[in-house]
Amino acid sequence: MGGRGASSGVSNKGRSYGSQFRPVLDRHGKPLVDGNIKFIESNSRKSESLFETMTHGRVYAVTGGKDLIKIVYFDNDNRHTKEINFGHMHAGMDPHMHHGYYHNENDGIKGATGLSTKEKAMVERVKKVWYDHIGGR
Repeated sequence: MGGRGASSGVSNKGRSYGSQFRPVLDRHGKPLVDGNIKFIESNSRKSESLFETMTHGRVYAVTGGKDLIKIVYFDNDNRHTKEINFGHMHAGMDPHMHHGYYHNENDGIKGATGLSTKEKAMVERVKKVWYDHIGGR
């Protein structure tokens, strides 16, 4: 989880796969997962963004404390394709979507976009699992 080259086991910065993020654990001490969505949190403020994974089509819900920070989508080649960001405005939108392998690589002239109906449904699904896990909001 994290860093370009992570699918090879080591990022370009020499960090081993899985060293920058840790799974959020449920009340039974198991990783919090809903279908192909895995909830994770950063081990450090200096963690690289998530670029690659070892699970085809994975979606990560990145958390910080009790907050949802972003939802990161990966394709069947295990590469970052888009992410939904929360907690800050971009072009007057919160949440908002960035497209591409890099943060805003394919965003277009106006930058981030609003969410599609399918992406809004993903946000609601992730929020339900997350807020049930932390005891509501």
